[in-house]
Amino acid sequence: MEDSVIRTTRKAALAGLAIVSSAILLAGCGTAPEEEPAGSGSGAPEPADDFIPCLISDEGGWNDRSFNQSAKEGMDRAAEELDIEAQEMESTTANDYAPNLETLVSNGCSLIISVGFNLAAATVESALANPDVEYAIIDDYADLEFDGETDAPNIKPLVFNTAEAAYLGGYAAAAWSAQAGGNKVGTFGGGEIPSVKVFMDGFQLGVEKYNEDKGAEVGVVGWDVEAQKGSFTGGFEANDVARQTAQGILDQGVDVILPVGGPIYTSAAAAIRDGGADVKLLGVDSDLAVKDPELADLTLVSILKAIDQAVFDTTVAAAGGEFDVTPYVGTLENEGVALSSFHDFEAELPEGTLDEIAALQEQIVAGEITVESPNSP
Repeated sequence: MEDSVIRTTRKAALAGLAIVSSAILLAGCGTAPEEEPAGSGSGAPEPADDFIPCLISDEGGWNDRSFNQSAKEGMDRAAEELDIEAQEMESTTANDYAPNLETLVSNGCSLIISVGFNLAAATVESALANPDVEYAIIDDYADLEFDGETDAPNIKPLVFNTAEAAYLGGYAAAAWSAQAGGNKVGTFGGGEIPSVKVFMDGFQLGVEKYNEDKGAEVGVVGWDVEAQKGSFTGGFEANDVARQTAQGILDQGVDVILPVGGPIYTSAAAAIRDGGADVKLLGVDSDLAVKDPELADLTLVSILKAIDQAVFDTTVAAAGGEFDVTPYVGTLENEGVALSSFHDFEAELPEGTLDEIAALQEQIVAGEITVESPNSP
């Protein structure tokens, strides 16, 4: 193939990084997207009169500009498409999970989607007690017994192999740091759980790939993928602990920082602003430069999870009587995970970086590169 064709193909692949497809199928791992977007308005089923879709947040709340907000956007879009009303319960603490689920069941919910790993125990308990209700859970297999099977037959796991997209983000962060001259990047997490650590794994592995390809020595602060040890705040609140944790990473001279855990990115951004250092931020779950435009000047790129689409498609399927408990796994191949646009920073990246990232994505999708994370679903 001619070099010009290869470059065109790679640029086309990279363009796909910035758009999480609206056509993800939830029939199982690795399923290709539909050609026609599910939300196009042409294929929405006619829901039963008594169909009520419901959503319960993690303690981060609906305005976290991350996974809870993304899930709510997916449910809101599904409700609009189906011309029905959804019920949404916001949790502010872990103590809200069980009572919120009880309320949703009492309100006649047909489908209940729980947002996040932390709701697993409460969701399993509720699902076992209400076998006629359909459930889904984001970022967890609801396998509390760790025997490889979901603990209730009416729960659909919606999980994401975010390590693949984070690998691309780590490579980009390393390229930026090498150009800046600091040769150091950092990351920290909120809760020390697999759906957080999988980002950090992929991030470090992407940095290592850059070092291998370029003969560079960009270091990673805040995470050790082999030891599975690093910096965590212990929760998902943008509080003093998150601010101090971020500052501890910044104090080590990083050029780029990846906070993984919903609202904790605001603590990292505040620490960057107050410190006056030229440090860039990586967003997670949603495109942070779009969701929080005030931070567009700090946000190099974001590592995306198509939570909104997963919620949308699950809700539409359930409304049409096609709810399927087969786990959905979002990957680069089915566009369940992706890298966002670099927006205004695209022109400032080292020459060739965009093509290199696109080539890495092609290799991951083709199975030529496997991103080995112990936290991958």
